[in-house]
Amino acid sequence: MNIEFLVEEPSAERALQHILPKILPPSSSYRIHAHQGKMDLLAKLPGKLRAYSVWLPKDWGVCVLVDEDRQNCHELKMRMAAAARQTGIRVLNRIAIEELEAWFFGDWEAVRSAYPKVSANVPSRSGYRDPDAIGGGTWEALERILVRSGHYRTRLPKFEAADRIARHMDPVRNCSKSFQVFRSGLRRFTKD
Repeated sequence: MNIEFLVEEPSAERALQHILPKILPPSSSYRIHAHQGKMDLLAKLPGKLRAYSVWLPKDWGVCVLVDEDRQNCHELKMRMAAAARQTGIRVLNRIAIEELEAWFFGDWEAVRSAYPKVSANVPSRSGYRDPDAIGGGTWEALERILVRSGHYRTRLPKFEAADRIARHMDPVRNCSKSFQVFRSGLRRFTKD
């Protein structure tokens, strides 16, 4: 199966470049298209899906991935589904709860492989046990941890972190529920 991935930013694109070969069957092919943020992607989504419906072969599909960003998940999913309705193409909509960085917290071994000075016991601490429920933003939480451990002086470069962490991720051990839903959805999507 061939899949067109629509993501909200280059860091998500970079992470998927490392993750997808570990999830998709070897016979699958894909392209990833990054946008200038979530609002840009959502604004363009209906038009992009209509355009795909004109030329996309029947054995191809589209996967849309956005961050929840503390929005109402149900409303966000409904908006994405509305854009796909009546296009006649296969669309898999997925939401990273709360942000893509929750997926990194879901595979702390990958974070430690990329950033060896971080503590191994972060996932056992209160507030970090459920990657999809980390309060105050998962990106900000990851930034605080990496700055405190001495890997960065100030700001976390999202693209660099996505590249370094995702290359070590193991889709099987990732305990982020939204990552598990993404992974299982993709596996079903490629079997249909």
